[in-house]
Amino acid sequence: MPPADSRQTAVALAYDGGDSAPRIAAKGRGLVAEAIIERARHAGIYVHESPQLVALLMQVDLDSKIPQELYIAVAELLAWLYKLEQAGATSAAGGGPHAKQA
Repeated sequence: MPPADSRQTAVALAYDGGDSAPRIAAKGRGLVAEAIIERARHAGIYVHESPQLVALLMQVDLDSKIPQELYIAVAELLAWLYKLEQAGATSAAGGGPHAKQA
């Protein structure tokens, strides 16, 4: 059995309301993964760590829509991020609980 690839991996998803599903906007290992993560953080995009989900998404071709088998997992993540953003917007407006990003 070949050794597991221990390099960091990253996948960026994009979703336009008119699309039927999110698509793989970027993906990579090692330095490419680091660049994806750095660009996301620099742009203020939340970076979620889920090795199992990333491993599955890495199998999807670049610019392809995610497969139906991953709809629920990705939808739950997007719903959680939406709530996080809404809590942050409420906090910025001066009311409501504060959301922390890890």
